[in-house]
Amino acid sequence: MDQSNSLPTKIPIFPLSNFIVFPETTVPLNIFEPRYLQMIDDSMSNNRIIGMIQPKKTGNLKNPDLFDVGCVCRIISFNETEDGRYIIIIKGLNRFKKINEIENKKNYRELYVNYNLYKNDENTNQENFEFNKIKKILKELKILFNKRGYEINWKDLEGQNVYQTLSALSMASPFSILEKQILLETKNLQERQIKFEEILNTYGSNFSNLKTIQ
Repeated sequence: MDQSNSLPTKIPIFPLSNFIVFPETTVPLNIFEPRYLQMIDDSMSNNRIIGMIQPKKTGNLKNPDLFDVGCVCRIISFNETEDGRYIIIIKGLNRFKKINEIENKKNYRELYVNYNLYKNDENTNQENFEFNKIKKILKELKILFNKRGYEINWKDLEGQNVYQTLSALSMASPFSILEKQILLETKNLQERQIKFEEILNTYGSNFSNLKTIQ
């Protein structure tokens, strides 16, 4: 069954800079802004669906322009803190392409979206892709993460399949907003591997005098 056929084409969205989500990944979110508390309330009383998408650096400060591709997610865990914040865990379901923004009277934004470009997202976790093809990426990322002071459990990552590993590294990488967006928009693992290597090549001079992490 094509899950994209059952997903809503009208979704509330949470624009979050330098933050991407891939299908079949889970991430926690700390919600404290009143407009997004309301969005989560509405989502929890409906289908638990929200869309994660990156804002651009253009447009209105309160309503910046948005990139064209994001990921629709389901809230799979919800907790309210004593000070009124929501701690939620979302799971990525399917990437979407923005069609247009909906004019509404709500204090959060909504989009019409479609899933045609990423109809195969529910099967990407099963792509047949050899782990040794990303060894160069792992080696260079270990150096870059160490240089930037990022802590990553590499043993856990390398125990996952290639899809899970590349998705986790794409989300956690110290890359720019645009670089992360490029990775999010890749159609398959082969394309993501190529884009990853192209991005890392732009950091090439940073690797020359660094010692590889074991």
